[in-house]
Amino acid sequence: DGCQSALLATMDAIACLLLVLLFWTRLHDIDALQCYCDRCSANSSCTTDGVCFVAIKKSGSQQISEQRQCIHDSELIPRDRPFVCAPNSRTDTGIFPMCCSSDYCNKDPDFTVFPEEEKPHSLGPVALAAVIACPVCVMCLLLILAFYICHNQRGLGAGGAGALHHRVPNEEDPSMDHPFITVGTTLKDLIYDMTTSGSGSGLPLLVQRTIARTIILQESIGKGRFGEVWRGKWRGEEVAVKIFSSREERSWFREAEIYQTVMLRHENILGFIAADNKDNGTWTQLWLVSDYHEHGSLFDYLNRYTVTVEGMIKLSLSTASGLAHLHMEIVGTQGKPAIAHRDLKSKNILVKKNGTCCIADLGLAVRHDSATDTIDIAPNHRVGTKRYMAPEVLDDSINMKHFESFKRADIYAMGLVFWEIASRCSVGGGNCTKNFNYSGP
Repeated sequence: DGCQSALLATMDAIACLLLVLLFWTRLHDIDALQCYCDRCSANSSCTTDGVCFVAIKKSGSQQISEQRQCIHDSELIPRDRPFVCAPNSRTDTGIFPMCCSSDYCNKDPDFTVFPEEEKPHSLGPVALAAVIACPVCVMCLLLILAFYICHNQRGLGAGGAGALHHRVPNEEDPSMDHPFITVGTTLKDLIYDMTTSGSGSGLPLLVQRTIARTIILQESIGKGRFGEVWRGKWRGEEVAVKIFSSREERSWFREAEIYQTVMLRHENILGFIAADNKDNGTWTQLWLVSDYHEHGSLFDYLNRYTVTVEGMIKLSLSTASGLAHLHMEIVGTQGKPAIAHRDLKSKNILVKKNGTCCIADLGLAVRHDSATDTIDIAPNHRVGTKRYMAPEVLDDSINMKHFESFKRADIYAMGLVFWEIASRCSVGGGNCTKNFNYSGP
């Protein structure tokens, strides 16, 4: 009896367990989601604890194909916006997924999920021309603006030995220089004030710029390897404008620097007025403004005229006086260093109205510092004229560290200039030398 009771109790427990399992299974079947499935053989349906899925593919020929299946809960990542249900960002694939959570909701999907196709817009000829022209115009404006800014910066940055950016007007405009130079002031007044009350090193740079930018060029009066010489006018006064090419910038800088040496001004040294540069953005001219002498160079003068004994002495003495002033050192707080010309010849000597000479073209000149016994030789690719060179210069035996060597070379060249003057001297209808026809040395 005891065994039968235990067996019955065991059978009752198993029966209860089976009833619980059956109830749980039915309950799970009630909560599970029924979805339509293309790949499932059992009534084309499937059961899932997740969502129903359908993917609609739209081809170019408007044919539609559908793919339906179940997506389990474990595959829904992330939970709030599963990747498998999110539409593709690339609409050109033609595939549009959709998820839903009701029984067989994926059997008849909503066709409104397809986005409307964007029809390509065709531009007319006017619109196409506008689209092309606008970027081109903007680019041109930017280039013009950049060019303008660079041009102004380069003009402001130009400097050295009186080099200032300026423009040359088409006609004289005295009002432009009125703030710096009073109306009625002449070049002689400016130079006299500078000589008596200034340092003797030339006009102030602002005055030089003011003069140079109001000069009106009249005509070309000569050309050389450095550039060109023009006759110009400033407030009715004639001036000479030596225009250097950009390749001769060192010569221009050096000559302007030498001319503005303290106490250099002398009646037999070409009167320096201003140094400036003209830059229009594409090319640069380097200007050196000086006194104008209508007779031109001594070389041209001797080609046109003969001279008397008195005229010969006058020309020779004034030349020697100018060279002596260059060679002489003036000691003092406003002293002048000794200077050697290094390119003395008849073409670099000008004849004044009164029949005297003045020495010009100091681009190759050197200065001697007696305190340190050094010679200031500027780097310059130019060389002197060979026919006027002393023998020691020609055979390269000159002592470049001894300033007296340069002075002696100048004296040798001046002797050849004296010979040129003497060859054009006439006495009582005759001439001082047997060779009356003028020729250079």
